Amino acid sequence: MNKNLGQNYLIDENKRNQIISFANVNEDDVVLEIGSGIGTLTIELAKRAKKVIAIEQDSNICEILNQRLKKQKIDNVELINDDALKIEFPKFNKIVSNLPYQISSPITFKFLDYDFDLAVLMYQKEFALRMNGEVGSKNYSRLSAMLYFKCDVKHLTDVSCESFIPKPKVDSTVIGLTPKEITLTDEEFETYSKFTKALFQHKNKKIKNALIDSRHIICNLDKKEIKSRFNDIENEKLEKYLTKRVIVLSPEEILYISKELNPIFND
Repeated sequence: MNKNLGQNYLIDENKRNQIISFANVNEDDVVLEIGSGIGTLTIELAKRAKKVIAIEQDSNICEILNQRLKKQKIDNVELINDDALKIEFPKFNKIVSNLPYQISSPITFKFLDYDFDLAVLMYQKEFALRMNGEVGSKNYSRLSAMLYFKCDVKHLTDVSCESFIPKPKVDSTVIGLTPKEITLTDEEFETYSKFTKALFQHKNKKIKNALIDSRHIICNLDKKEIKSRFNDIENEKLEKYLTKRVIVLSPEEILYISKELNPIFND
């Protein structure tokens, strides 16, 4: 096993079956699995699904899984030996994965670019708490704000570190993501995404200072020019927001700020 690839395999059969039941996998489903490992979930998913797209970066582990699939005469698994962050995913409608912890954030953001019906994903417990962090709490984060407009986030179950081999140092949590009917255009969400990223680089600072310090994420203006444009703002409601701290902004308020400030930053 390669610790650098975050390989911790689920050996608790009850938890494995619980995860699969949460996903309600049936014969019409094409399931995407990231970090399939030796097939703990893959093989059981394949018995229920129309097809499983299993992505595994470690070529040695991938070959072990390939041999297991052949031995059990399972032919509905498309096994891809590659880096999930660098490839386009084939068409799927559900995601079920025990995710490698070190890619939890980028792979989750990548999922948001795809259409799917349901995702049942295992994360490090601390990360899972940030996915559904309440505004103003220590767990409120860019992740919470980004997921807000895209998915309903549901805590499904916790998984003890004792359920894995080798045993990780932390417990895990299984999260369900159900896409929302998004009301934003692609352009609006892209703008919202940039401002959210810029703001949460400095989540304990005042909004104005956070945006000045992270201006490069949104535009190519220098610090002096940004300050000058802030001084020219005549919107009283917006001016009040600029004195608040990032951590207390709701996603709706971030959206408002992004819509109001984007023309100022990019004209």
